[in-house]
Amino acid sequence: MTATSPDTDSQKARFANALAARPVQATGALVLGNGAVLWGLGIGAEGQSLGEVCFNTSMSGYQEILMDPSYAGQIITFTFPHIGNVGTNDEDIEAHQVFARGCVLRCDITRPSNFRAAQHLSDWLRAKGMTGIAGVDTRALTRLIRDDGAPNGVVVNGDLSEAALTAAFEQASSWSGLTGLDLAKDVTTGQTYQWSQTTWSLKDGFREMTAPTRRVVAVDFGAKLNILRNLAARGCDVTVVPATTTAEEILSHRPDGVFLSNGPGDPAATGVYAAEAVRGVLDAGTPIFGICLGHQILAQALGARTSKLHQGHRGGNHPVKDLSTGKVEITSQNHGFAVDPESLPDEVEATHVSLFDGTNEGIRSTRYRAFSVQYHPEASPGPHDSHYLFDRFMELMDA
Repeated sequence: MTATSPDTDSQKARFANALAARPVQATGALVLGNGAVLWGLGIGAEGQSLGEVCFNTSMSGYQEILMDPSYAGQIITFTFPHIGNVGTNDEDIEAHQVFARGCVLRCDITRPSNFRAAQHLSDWLRAKGMTGIAGVDTRALTRLIRDDGAPNGVVVNGDLSEAALTAAFEQASSWSGLTGLDLAKDVTTGQTYQWSQTTWSLKDGFREMTAPTRRVVAVDFGAKLNILRNLAARGCDVTVVPATTTAEEILSHRPDGVFLSNGPGDPAATGVYAAEAVRGVLDAGTPIFGICLGHQILAQALGARTSKLHQGHRGGNHPVKDLSTGKVEITSQNHGFAVDPESLPDEVEATHVSLFDGTNEGIRSTRYRAFSVQYHPEASPGPHDSHYLFDRFMELMDA
């Protein structure tokens, strides 16, 4: 007989105690790998969904957050208690499908009240196939993540039988997590396409870019659509290519610049193939701008390393300092991995740093025309402090 570890025994005991304390009114549960069970009201699609549990501190923009492909493999805990108040609409779209594994809310979703609302959030979740839970003590869950790191979890909506919950616990406790996973291949486009839609305004809605002045190839590791809109709004004829596109294929489009998008998963796993392609683009002398996962891929191509953060950065209120100007930007962030600043080679300088924990938030190559940031200058949701970075990319291409 194989002996179990004390940790495994304690997890099983905690899970057994949680099952015994199940509230009668519970219709949903979040089962954690450590054996804890958080009971609540099931929302969205019925079923079970496994993922890494993280938290986001944004007070608005929940639809864009839920549609961000960078959340693939993750269950999002919203720290703001009132989520769903303004419903959902057909314009605040950041991807063509939802990749997040689930969501956790403090309060049950109320009837939406907003002139743009087209659908109740719970109906929207159901239509997208996302499982969620409301009525959870999200403050306690956030403290757990802060103290112990992001746990594995399974969101359960519907079947709360002992057999179903036991299966969920076994899934959560045995899953190896996001480390080592290349999720960019799961969320990237399957084929090359053109993008011309520009940013949204209340007066005009979305518009089309009709007079391009620059040609940009955007490598899609899980790109948010508002990034592409910001490029198009600045006169870029944007060609979006899959994450696995080679340097030769990228350069065959004769781009004035190459953009490396955000995306999910472990950058070290994606970098196995993506960093080589980026090195080829660098050697060709083509300007490069990267965001989020694109920042990490560029760093690897330049010789740096990445590592997993304890709890990640996710929210719309993260202060970042520009080391060249001393200015502080309030930024939108979503990342669980980061560039190791100690691994940056001599020809790469750190340009931005987090004022929360000192994490690297930006780099610039002194040899190549390339720079990147860890955060999201396109916001959606979030502040617009960093929109200037798109203009900097335009200037780099025009130089």
